[in-house]
Amino acid sequence: MFVWTGDGPPRGTPGTDGGWMELWNHVGMRYHRHPDGRLSPLGQPNVDTGMGLERLEMVLGGHRTVFEGEALAPWVGGGRDVWGLRDAPLRLVADHLRAAVVVVGDGVRPSNTGRGYVLRRLLRRALTALWRDDDSRTLSDLPTGVVRHTLDGFGQPDTVDEVCDVLSTEQRRFRELLRRGRPVVARRRSRGPLSDEDYRDLHDTHGLPRDLVDGLLAEAG
Repeated sequence: MFVWTGDGPPRGTPGTDGGWMELWNHVGMRYHRHPDGRLSPLGQPNVDTGMGLERLEMVLGGHRTVFEGEALAPWVGGGRDVWGLRDAPLRLVADHLRAAVVVVGDGVRPSNTGRGYVLRRLLRRALTALWRDDDSRTLSDLPTGVVRHTLDGFGQPDTVDEVCDVLSTEQRRFRELLRRGRPVVARRRSRGPLSDEDYRDLHDTHGLPRDLVDGLLAEAG
């Protein structure tokens, strides 16, 4: 299901005009895939459906983007007022930090595997955007009311202090990793373009994942 969000009457198609936004989709589930790759018909075919909650809120509220809705607007306001962020960096930080708070509220903690790694990557992407033009910014500046708003919205029992402690701890770890990683990547880059073997060694020996290495390379120009 697509909804027109552009100016004026609908035009074009979802594939040709960015004014169309996908709100809901349906996928027919007909087969079971076995471990060896074989497919066999399901005993009971069904329809899997997925809907974007924030997108539905946006449409019902008459907003132009999901960042104007109740779920994300407090994060957008906080990022703009506290850190002076604008445009794409503001939206990325708002989206990723809110998602991170929800994940932490569900009991997940940053780690190098599974759900914990997803959480770690969310926070590191947000911090990378936050520090791009001012590395003095810190998550401790985040208004606690924004965190409380999200925890209450999802009915999560964690306290604001517990969540903020997880965010601050991961921020310290990321700062330290960047401090140690910059000279390592710079030395490796001075020999020429990085190969797949370089990326593997930087990850296995120094704990620097590929996306972080790429970020450090971009930072260095």
